[in-house]
Parts: sequence; C-alpha cells; structure tokens
Amino acid sequence: MDPRTALLLLALLVPGYAQRVKVRDEVTGFVGQDVTLPCTLSTDDPSIKITQVTWVKEVGGKKTNVAVFNPAFGTNLPIKHISFLRPSLTEPTLVISTLRMTDEGSYTCEFATYPNGNEEGTTRLSLLAEPTNKAEAMPGVAGDKQTIVANCTSANGKPPSEITWQSIVPGNFSTTVTNNTDGTFTVNSQYRIYPTSTANGKTVTCIISSRTAKAPQSIPVVLSIQYPPEVSIAGYDDNWYINRQQAELTCSASGNPPPTKYEWKTTDGEPLPKTVDVIGNLLVVRTVDYLVNTTLICEASNALGTRSAQLEVMVRDSPNTAGAGATGGIIGGIIAAIVGIAVVATVVMICKQQRKNQTLKDDEDLEGPPAYKPPPPSVKLQGQDTASTYKESETEEYVPLKPVSFESPVLAAAHEETQMQTLYQEVTADESLGHSEHVPSTEDDYLEQINPIYNHLSYPASDHYEDNKGFIMSRAMYV
Repeated sequence: MDPRTALLLLALLVPGYAQRVKVRDEVTGFVGQDVTLPCTLSTDDPSIKITQVTWVKEVGGKKTNVAVFNPAFGTNLPIKHISFLRPSLTEPTLVISTLRMTDEGSYTCEFATYPNGNEEGTTRLSLLAEPTNKAEAMPGVAGDKQTIVANCTSANGKPPSEITWQSIVPGNFSTTVTNNTDGTFTVNSQYRIYPTSTANGKTVTCIISSRTAKAPQSIPVVLSIQYPPEVSIAGYDDNWYINRQQAELTCSASGNPPPTKYEWKTTDGEPLPKTVDVIGNLLVVRTVDYLVNTTLICEASNALGTRSAQLEVMVRDSPNTAGAGATGGIIGGIIAAIVGIAVVATVVMICKQQRKNQTLKDDEDLEGPPAYKPPPPSVKLQGQDTASTYKESETEEYVPLKPVSFESPVLAAAHEETQMQTLYQEVTADESLGHSEHVPSTEDDYLEQINPIYNHLSYPASDHYEDNKGFIMSRAMYV
C-alpha cells in the first residue's frame, strides 16, 4: 500500500490524529527570482524518531527527488539551483533560486519516522512570468482595402496578458495567443483600418493588462499611412494686370513620403514665358503680360506617384478696383473697429476719473466745517446752577434776569447797549485784578474788521466763570 494512502487511512481511523507536517498549500513565484518552500514537523512524542527528510517534485504524474537529508549520509541535491535553507530533520525548508518555468509543479516534503513510517505535506508551486511588451506602426498604403496599421505584442508572460486598443481612428483588431514550450505565453494583437491620408499621423494606443503588473501598460503608436501627393495652388488674387510686378504662385503638396519633385507647365504645352522664374514649388512672374494669360499646371511627385493641380490665370488691362475696394473696405472696417474700441476705452477711463474725483470731493466736504447754521444757544437763568463749571465747548450761556420790561424797541435796545457796556467794564476790571491776559485770536481780528462793535463784545476764554459776572455771548452769535 502506498505510504500516503496508509497515512490518510490512519488519520481517518485513529481518533485525535492530526496532520503534523506543516507546509503551505500554494506558493507563487516569479521567473528569475528566488522562492522558499517552508516545511516543519511538530511532535512532542519522544518515542518517534526521524531518520530522513526528502523533497519530491511531481510533474504530470512523474516524481523526482530534488533534495534529501540524512544525518548519517549527509545531503543529496541533484539540481544545482535547489537546496535546503539549512539541513534539519525538523525544519527542512527548501530554497529554489533563479526560478525557471520548468520549476513549476507540486513539491512534497516527506519525513521518514520510526515507528509511524512516512509523514508528508505537499505545496503547489505556481510561477508567474512578467512579459516583454512592445507596439509598433505597420506602414500602410491609402486605399479601399482594410490593412494592418499597428501591431502589439506581449511575449513570454504567464499567465497570458490581455490586449485592447483605444483610438479615434475607426477600426478593429484581432488577437492570438501562443503557448510557448517553456510554459509561457505570447499574445499578439493587430489593429486594422481602411487607410486614408487623414489617418496618417494619428495615434492609436495599445493597452496591455497582466497579472504581474500593478496597472495596465499603455503604448501609443503613431500611424504611418503612405499616399501620393495632394496638390493645390495658392497665391492668385484675381488681380493680375499688365505690367504688374512680382506676381507669385505657390504649389502646395502633401504626401507620405513627402514630394521630392515639382514641375510647372501650361495646358497647351507651350514653354513658360521668359518673364517667369521657377524656384522649386514657387512660380514668380517678374512682369505680367499677356503671355501668362493661360492655365498653369503644377505637378508634384513622390515614391507613390505624381499628382497635379491647375489654375486659370486672367490678365487684365488695368488693376481690379473692385477687389481693391473690397480690400480697402476690409482695412477700413478694421481701422474703424480699432478707433471705436479706443473711443469706448477713453470714455470709460473718463467716467472712472470723474467718479474718483467726486469721491474725493465728498470726502473733503465731510472733513470740513458743517454747511448748515448751528441753532441759537439755549439760555439758562442765572442762579439755577451756580456751582457748574463753564466749558468752552458748551453752548449754554448764563443771562441775568431782566425784571424791567421796555415797551418801546428803541428804549429796549438802548438799555441793552448800556448793560453790555457795564458788563464789559466789570469784566475789564476783573482782568486787571488777576486774570490772565487775553490773546486776541484770528477770529477776533476777522470780526473786528467786519464791525468794530464786535471788538467790544469779545471776551477772553477762561476755565471758570462766576455766575455774578453777568452773561457771556457765544461767538456763534456773531454770525
């Protein structure tokens, strides 16, 4: 009976029996790198003796010993890049260096024990191979037949890669997978279109997805479509007139490969006039005459063929004023537009400046004296608050009681003037007794110039006044 079968029957029949060989079910490695296959035997029974450890590789039903360790006979390593991490009867971990695709398979770690016989565990080694990717353009010729214009290859990978395409050029692709002899795969994809000159220079992108890469790889391909020259003639303004100087025509041609030859001729087969010079694809008429009143042909050639374009020239007796007028109208319109823009910009700048000036003026008005006339000062009867202190900023003034009433306005005015003179004399006497000398201000000089009487009504500023000194007239009353 096979030892592994007997071990399996023992595990089923003996209660409490468990697998004591510890291995990994599957290990993944990359071609060209190293891999480790762990293996240990755990047992606490001192009666069990381990006599030998063997690693066996199995591929397609065929078994091969790849590593053996026996304490009495040493190690046996028939394959050079396979070895033990460290020879041991309890932990015979296997190391495979520089992996090859042929290393893929099942590896069994076997312990020869006494009296239980062989105990083993199996690990499946799966290998991944990073592919080599490339993409390139396939030159095609413009035509009505579908052609391969790009090829993308992901070679020697495992598992096989997936290839898709992205393009603004309508087309389709086909993919083939080849199984290589070493177990790797080569994937090839071809992109096909109906080639036209407009597809030349366009880009298609090959996108390769592989398990060995963290993200898909994108490879752009610039298409190369060959086509014969496409020709046109530029420079004719329909205003060739007698004796016009330096009239020029340009033969414009595109192609893949680029045109290498240009030729100018006329439809009637006559040679070009002597006043005409040909410089490559440029035709120059030094002086226009009736000899160039013909149909001119330009031919351009490349490796795929020759193509031509023709232009009918009409020579006039005098300049085409209609065309000049149209040109002048266009120029005049441009000038008018520029002038209009300048006028609008000027108006906007003037408006902004006026708003700025008005804002500054408003700020100055706010900082100056008030434009309105202040209300007359309130009158406070003498004796109501004798202990109050007079402040120069207050508008209240003290007026003595007037028990005498005068019916006549003339007598009242005369009496008021007499009272004011009396008060003035009292104030003057007080100042002579110890008050500080009054320094006339600019405002006092101004009031004196307006009316000399204000000079007698001005009083010196002081911090404190007594109520028995009469009343004080505010300077605001002068206005």
